[in-house]
Parts: sequence; structure tokens; C-alpha cells
Amino acid sequence: MAELALAARDALLVIDLQLGFDLPVWGPRNNPGCEARVAALVTEWRRASRPVVFVRHDSRVLGSPLAPGSPGNAFKPQLEGEPDLLVVKSVHSAFYGRPDLDGWLQEQSIQGLVVTGITTDHCCETTARMAGDLGYRVLFALDATHTFDRRLPGGEIVSADEVTRVCAASLHDEFCQVVTTADLLKASAEVR
Repeated sequence: MAELALAARDALLVIDLQLGFDLPVWGPRNNPGCEARVAALVTEWRRASRPVVFVRHDSRVLGSPLAPGSPGNAFKPQLEGEPDLLVVKSVHSAFYGRPDLDGWLQEQSIQGLVVTGITTDHCCETTARMAGDLGYRVLFALDATHTFDRRLPGGEIVSADEVTRVCAASLHDEFCQVVTTADLLKASAEVR
């Protein structure tokens, strides 16, 4: 793995870490340590006075567990404190939320992002791809994301672990650098 370096102003994006994703409607998930790793990164980012951005999905789908006003719309308890910015979206990419994430990052002179949250292959991946296309240096904390089993058009199930593996292969060295939470925590400690 290439040497991992963090800039003092690299922002941490925590995408859709919401209670609604704990419901059985989504099916089997992977990476039970995701939430604890996200919490560790948030703690470290705050200790280092780096920007922390929370992204919340406000679904427009009738009956969605992520709909505004539903219990599932709330952030999980592992996500404590106030973010430097809260982005609310109803689509996959955090760059199509409000307030304007790209505009805020530009105003803050932020050039690097760390992507974490739910789900690995939907909102996290879409945000990482867009960030890369917009010219940001993107670090994708794979073990600080999770996803669910997916069904192919013919009905075959693809495990959440396999979905994650393919997502990492598709993203790495094209849109971002795929990293681990331990790598990020170590790199952050070296910036002190």
C-alpha cells in the first residue's frame, strides 16, 4: 500500500449512519464493526480539529424507514456531537444535498475527504466517485462502511462481503485510495 498522508484540513464525511439501516427489511449486512470504526474516526478528527461532516438521507419514498420524522431517520447513537456541517440529501450522492457540500468544502479550502458510512456500494461509493471527479483527494475507509447482500436480476444473491470487495476494486486507484481505519488513525497521529 502507498504511504498514507493526511492534510490538516482533510474532512471526514459520515454518510447515512442512520437507525433505519438496522431494520431487517434491508437483509443481511456485513462489517459489524463499522459503527465503532466511524466513531473512532470522528473522535480522532475532532481531537485533531479537522472538519467533520454528517450526511443524512431524508427519503422521499412513501413508508421508507429513512423518511423525515420516522425513528429510522435519526443518526445511530455511536454518532455523537454536532458536525461542522450537516448535509441533508434524498439521492445517493452527498454532493446533491443541502447545503451545497462542494461549495462549503471550497469555502473551507478543503481538498481532501475521507468517506465512511452506509452503504458501501450506494451512497458512499457514489459520493466518492463524484468527489474524485470534482478533483478532491479521496480516501475511502472501507472498514468504516457496511452494506447488505444484493440480489442479481436473475435472483442470485451476492453477499455483502463480495459486494464490498468488488466496490473496493472498482474504486481503488481510479476514484480514490481505499484505506483502513487503522491506516487513517496512524496517519493522523503522525501529523501531530
